[in-house]
Amino acid sequence: MGLRRVTIVDGGSLETGAVPGVAVLWGKSNAGGEPHLLVAHLLDTAAVAEVLWDRYLAPSFTQQVDASCGGRGRDLFVLVAGLHDVGKASPAFQSKDEVLAQRVRDSGLTWPPLTRTGAGRWHHTLAGAHLLRRALRSAGWSRQSRSWVLPLVAGHHGVVPDASRWSEPPERGAQGPGRWPAAQDALVAWVAGALELDLKSAEPSSAPARGVQLALVGAVIMADWIASNDQHFPGIAQLDDVSMERSRHRAHEAWRHLGLTGGWQVSRLSSGPGTFERRFGKPPRAAQTDAVALAEQMEAPGLLLLEAPMGEGKTEAALAAVEVLARRFGATGVFVGMPTQATSDPMFTRVRTWLRSVDPDVPLALLHGKRQFNPEWRALLDQGRFCGVDDFGMDDSYGTSAPVPATDRPGQAPAEWFLGRKRGLLVPATVGTVDQLLHAATRTRHVMLRHTGLAGRVVVLDEVHAYDVYMSQFLFEALRWLAQQQVPVVLLSATLPPDLRARLVRAYLQGATRRRDTGVEGLPHTTGYPRATSVCVTGEGASFDVAVSAPWRPSMTVQVQVLDEAPMAGPDDVARLVLEAVTDGGCVLVVRNTVARAQQTYLALRDALGDDVVLLHARLTAGERADRTQRLLDALGPPVAASGPGRPRRLVVVATQLAEQSFDVDVDLLVTDLAPIDLLLQRAGRLHRHDRPPAARPVRVRNPKVVVAGMRRSATGPPDLPPGSEAVYGRYLLLRAAALVTGADGGAGWSVPADVPHLVSRGYGEDPQWPSTWQDAGSDARAEWDTEQERRADNAQSYLLGGPSDLSKDTLDGLHARATAPLDDDDAVAAVVRDGEPSVEVVLVQRRDEGGYLTLDGRSLGPGGEAVSDPSLLQTVLAATIRLPAVKVLTSAAQTELRPLPGWTADPWLGRARALVLNTEYTARLGGYALRYDRELGLLHEREGRR
Repeated sequence: MGLRRVTIVDGGSLETGAVPGVAVLWGKSNAGGEPHLLVAHLLDTAAVAEVLWDRYLAPSFTQQVDASCGGRGRDLFVLVAGLHDVGKASPAFQSKDEVLAQRVRDSGLTWPPLTRTGAGRWHHTLAGAHLLRRALRSAGWSRQSRSWVLPLVAGHHGVVPDASRWSEPPERGAQGPGRWPAAQDALVAWVAGALELDLKSAEPSSAPARGVQLALVGAVIMADWIASNDQHFPGIAQLDDVSMERSRHRAHEAWRHLGLTGGWQVSRLSSGPGTFERRFGKPPRAAQTDAVALAEQMEAPGLLLLEAPMGEGKTEAALAAVEVLARRFGATGVFVGMPTQATSDPMFTRVRTWLRSVDPDVPLALLHGKRQFNPEWRALLDQGRFCGVDDFGMDDSYGTSAPVPATDRPGQAPAEWFLGRKRGLLVPATVGTVDQLLHAATRTRHVMLRHTGLAGRVVVLDEVHAYDVYMSQFLFEALRWLAQQQVPVVLLSATLPPDLRARLVRAYLQGATRRRDTGVEGLPHTTGYPRATSVCVTGEGASFDVAVSAPWRPSMTVQVQVLDEAPMAGPDDVARLVLEAVTDGGCVLVVRNTVARAQQTYLALRDALGDDVVLLHARLTAGERADRTQRLLDALGPPVAASGPGRPRRLVVVATQLAEQSFDVDVDLLVTDLAPIDLLLQRAGRLHRHDRPPAARPVRVRNPKVVVAGMRRSATGPPDLPPGSEAVYGRYLLLRAAALVTGADGGAGWSVPADVPHLVSRGYGEDPQWPSTWQDAGSDARAEWDTEQERRADNAQSYLLGGPSDLSKDTLDGLHARATAPLDDDDAVAAVVRDGEPSVEVVLVQRRDEGGYLTLDGRSLGPGGEAVSDPSLLQTVLAATIRLPAVKVLTSAAQTELRPLPGWTADPWLGRARALVLNTEYTARLGGYALRYDRELGLLHEREGRR
């Protein structure tokens, strides 16, 4: 191999007698104005990996690597990072720059002419795995060890290929003839020597779980990207200037100047009975105490399900459990996933307040596509010197913008480096949409970075009942990978169907045991409520525990009334009922299943109620929707001090499903379209949500009542339902809910929350309970539902990162062999985890009659929109972002026809946005549709030529 010709001296420098060519092999043609030797970049990356292991990676993760390496996990990780680009020592790469290639040839490392196709197919990731396999085999590594370590190198560009692709180069000469093997082996030995490692002794004793391997690949990528920042790692062109000592100095300085940091210190986490009150300023309720107790009793990292009524304090219980699980199992951060952007924002505030109490210096990030509209997030970034931060995703893979010294980074503000594309989950504490987690379950490029961010954290997911069958496949897949990484997961729901509970538990157990056929036979079938369930796997097998708590507030009786409403009739019946209910005042929530129905209902009430009616749905601009949401939370939130503004005497909110989740408003009466029973109960959670004196609620609405519209009963069969409701939820679940609602109409009502588990079980159990006259129609609906559910679940399978069938695999080999999911398009990846026609986001502007553009409120944007350089105008334009209806021809036209305004190219987000230009009447035509933006109603669309 020629390794005897390489001598390593103190500090890792190379003495004379080295194999010719090693001193001129280049890794980067231009790093800050100078070429960068390959050996220098390899040691830089190894040095960064050392810092990552010591200061960033969580003990809960590093302990798993150590367990596979006889306690030498750090050595293995640093070695792999140091050898990640060793494949650049090949003609296929060295020939890319003609000037530098000539220096390599002059050193004696030559190659025959290469075709562009052959050289291009022999990517340095493949070449690296190929030559490293030879070196490790010669060093005495077993096939088992090589089989899981080589994909760490082959996958460091974000895609793990099949091992067959690195077995042999596609063209003779691409890997290097003649003296090349000796030079390549010398390079491997040089790196190992600089790290003071013997290749044989660095061999791992066993393979960790695939989830751990995947997170290791992401950590290698992270080290590579940091070491590729040429401001902190400028090029070194002379071998005499290369040493491990110098690389370590560069790595530590880069870490400090970039302001990077890990999560909290596990040793600083609190324990004991007073912790909850210190964190939240109040003693725990029974359900919260039980949740913390179960977390303390879990024998291993596992799954904790918290099921409790709305307003019971599940969020505080979850955060308290996070601290317990992190302390016990060595996690150093948290990810909290919410179903929507709207629910993520208030959760960000709550988590930030809690995190200040745990450790005020832990960085926290908000992760969703509209975070620039969140004033708290913007203010957090503005606390430090974040000049040039691209909050919308940097295109630069390495983050080469101006350095931000750590001393300038305020507590909780994430370092600028973390704000680059694909890096959000690397921030130690994050709050965002559940999509961030679901994307970690897709077979996409750089998916391993998401796993590096999740490994060593505690994951909290709220409203887990809200995911349909398609999204649930990605949730189950994510749970499998998290279980492999021994990541504790806390799931929250007010209404969890029994079958879904079992499937969530089964998915986690599949990952923990790496067996597809894992059952949930030991899962207790307890009907109590609130309820906490813990699941973990030890050497003895699966362990289950359940705690049933007394509810914080006694159950209240909710009257149920059906308001028959013809499917295609207007909203007049609902309007009459609402107007009568608020004759003497009162606060009412009306929930419609589609935007169109909500808009029509609002119009029917507007003339009579004026400013006392508010419309809220997803087809308002981002700014208008945020303003209305905040107004409603201020008006209808928890009781305030006597000096506060107080609750309005009369207010009617007409909303879509936005009002179902994490919408902390308290209303006197709920009028809702028929929906599946769990969602009806979610909506009912806004009813008499907060304790108020009886006199605070007018007599007509003093007793809690749910009025169910959106259905018309029939004497001879099942009810008629609006097509829009069926399109959203499916006929089968609506009929099951209709049977429960019809049976309760005018009766004793529902006891909430006591009846919640029973109602949800009846609405989702195997044996539908409905009148005999519904049987034929119900059976047809069931068959159609089962077929559709199976189809949608199958559709998701092709995009899953691995799937249940891969659980028995030992390595990452071929993880991306089936590249069905889009690899780089962020919008397309986002659409992958949400079924149905993808919607398109646009920015609304006006065109001036005399030329140029205006904001929606009439401010000039200049001839080409360039006035967005004014920060106030920029925020106004960003606030005019809106999603188009998910109509195929409309979204297709938007994708092909809409572009940014000419003057937006310099802005990192607007430069990629689609501008929908309205005329001065706020109308436009697109894809055969007439569009109009109404300041009250939001976006209206109608097919052109339709009456």
